Amino acid sequence: MRTPHLPHARSRNRSPRPRLLFAAAAATLGGLLSLGLLAPAQGATAPPQEASGTAADLPQDTVFHNYPGAVHEWVAANPGDARQQLIESRIASQPQAIWFATYQPTSVTQDVAAVTGAAEAAGEVPVLVPYVLPDRDCGGASAGGAPDFPSYLSWTHGFAAGLGSGPAVVILEPDAIALTDCLDDAQLRARYAALGEAADIIRAANPQARVYFDAGHSAWHSPSTIAQRLRDAGVEAGNGIYTNTSNYRTTADETAFAEAVLGELGDAQLGAVIDTSRNGNGPSGSEWCDPVGRLVGESPTVNTGSARVDAYLWIKRPGELDGCAGPAGQFSPDYAYELAGG
Repeated sequence: MRTPHLPHARSRNRSPRPRLLFAAAAATLGGLLSLGLLAPAQGATAPPQEASGTAADLPQDTVFHNYPGAVHEWVAANPGDARQQLIESRIASQPQAIWFATYQPTSVTQDVAAVTGAAEAAGEVPVLVPYVLPDRDCGGASAGGAPDFPSYLSWTHGFAAGLGSGPAVVILEPDAIALTDCLDDAQLRARYAALGEAADIIRAANPQARVYFDAGHSAWHSPSTIAQRLRDAGVEAGNGIYTNTSNYRTTADETAFAEAVLGELGDAQLGAVIDTSRNGNGPSGSEWCDPVGRLVGESPTVNTGSARVDAYLWIKRPGELDGCAGPAGQFSPDYAYELAGG
């Protein structure tokens, strides 16, 4: 398988887009609410209204939030390990995205609120990754997700209800647009419709949230190919694109690729973010699954040097495996130590 003034981010007022919400979604959500399985959220039982505001740009001194994860738990539990100091200083000290990869409609709102609440209290910007789209990863190492699209959109209402009102960056469904080989035409249309609707739901719930759509990476699809897919998925419902998630392409290559994709899209108000969490040594040929000899890349920042690249982010959490050296998502201190330069 594979945070808001972003310094070059462009805010805009959008005219209402066609509603793509599946008819069964509202009924499914209503059933969950009536059963007490999903905490009610304001406006959750009706299609969200177009956001009245726009996501504010992030100032140059933006600090992304470092919400604890598996690497922090390992560091705390292993003070005597020879690898601990390097992993702590090079990885655990950096702000990283929080992934919501388990379909748990009963707890998603409170789980998201825990992250956004901590970030708001610290005056920082969280980066969140919803990753429960049906048929995700096309049955690969990170297979899973919601059972169907109505359930997915209901879950997204719950996710959005936890965002609060502060700035946030949402990395919408890694691989959802670049990895579609397993889908037929009808399934592809349903996926694209759901992605556009998910972005609408998130931005209606919190107009300060910036939503970025999957663009793969520079060695996968051509800029023109991925741009057309982004159009089909309703990228105009969000704030831009992201590249290199869970991959190792160099920042220079990804910047050129992101700028080319944005050029193809032709919308000056869209920006890009690049995952630099593991690209310090560049790629290992075509190997993407836990390759050896890689290093962490540039630290998360809004100072990218590109007018079209809003931020470098650590989206894939370094040390959490791709699925070859162990189960996908499992933290490996050995791999973390190697990425840290050990």
